[in-house]
Amino acid sequence: MVTQRDRWAELTGGQGGEEYARRFARLAASGQDVHGEATFCAALLEPGARILDAGCGTGRVAIRLAELGHHCTGVDVDRSMLAVAEREAPASRWLHGDLALLDTLGLEPDFDLVVAAGNVIPLLAPGTEPTVVRQLAAVLRPGGLLVTGMGLDAAHLPLPEATVTLTDFDDWSEQAGLALRERYATWDGAPYEQGGGYAVSVHVRAAD
Repeated sequence: MVTQRDRWAELTGGQGGEEYARRFARLAASGQDVHGEATFCAALLEPGARILDAGCGTGRVAIRLAELGHHCTGVDVDRSMLAVAEREAPASRWLHGDLALLDTLGLEPDFDLVVAAGNVIPLLAPGTEPTVVRQLAAVLRPGGLLVTGMGLDAAHLPLPEATVTLTDFDDWSEQAGLALRERYATWDGAPYEQGGGYAVSVHVRAAD
């Protein structure tokens, strides 16, 4: 069992759901596009794909992808975030669980895409990152995609310093049977340049 709290819980005390939802509501009201992650993922998929939103938070990404016709499941360890997701989309499938223990939730290994947006990987409990990447890879079908977005410096994280490097992340992914397919600097597809502070990565699970 994982006993160490994740970095998100240390920041919020597990009570950040309503404030997180209000933040994105304010952004949407100001005219900003709050669906960049969902738009990016949808462009990679055939209609009616099966998607796991890992670290789904308030469900913003999964709800939008469901609106676009995909079949989404959301998993998060923060009950305050899940409470918002369940209120906003009560018919959707929301699961409470630690991503390091994803194999205890009974998910079938047939997801077309797993998305971990919102700095999920950098905010994991220290030391669990390789396990989480392995768990996420394990629920993908052969040829399925892992899509992640993560800050690589303090300017792109709610933390004083980076917790993950791309070298480490790619190593964990390779060990989990994933290969890097594409990498960008933003969710709208800007090219990634070495040393950039944010990376959107698409890894593919090898065919069996």
